[in-house]
Amino acid sequence: MVLAVPLSPTPAMAIEEPAFELVRQLDGVEIRQYAPYVVAEVVVNTSAERAGNEAFPILAGYIFGKNKGERKMAMTAPVTQTAQPMKMEMTVPVTQTPTVGGHRVQFVLPRTVSLATAPEPLDARVQLREVPAAQVAVVRFSGLWSDANYQANLTKLKAALTAAKLTWEGEPVLSRYNAPITPWFMRRNEIWLNLVPAASSGSSAAGAPAPL
Repeated sequence: MVLAVPLSPTPAMAIEEPAFELVRQLDGVEIRQYAPYVVAEVVVNTSAERAGNEAFPILAGYIFGKNKGERKMAMTAPVTQTAQPMKMEMTVPVTQTPTVGGHRVQFVLPRTVSLATAPEPLDARVQLREVPAAQVAVVRFSGLWSDANYQANLTKLKAALTAAKLTWEGEPVLSRYNAPITPWFMRRNEIWLNLVPAASSGSSAAGAPAPL
């Protein structure tokens, strides 16, 4: 699961989001084509409920000037959080040992910032990465965080994709767009699933997430 932490200081203030085009609409689901964008990210070994709170001050420190050059950047939305499953990748001659899970939390950097121009973090826990262009299925809902709310909407998203014979891969992404002071009924939450490109979808079972 990917969690996006709210960044806007007030419910009415518009903030920058990654660029995307609306490709298609299903039953309560949008298919979006996202352009590449750059993120600052940190992995925290904690629960989904606590990950955002633990990661936020680390990433906010980077955004607000804890970087080489003390450069300050505008905050954007969403902030994303993804579950990190335990992985074991073995290659020859390199072997990578298993890593404990946790959650990867990301701040999206402004569109004017590229991977080449982003300031270097002073905190080694903060990593910079470009997220490649991708087609993403999105379900939107309001309310506070709860596992029941999340699971219900994830089920809705997967059902719509299965009905449309679309396949997805990777972990779901939970995105939050509003400040903590925003009333629960006005909050914008989204769950994202990366879609498998049409040319390669035949190699995966319909509706089944492919391994990371």
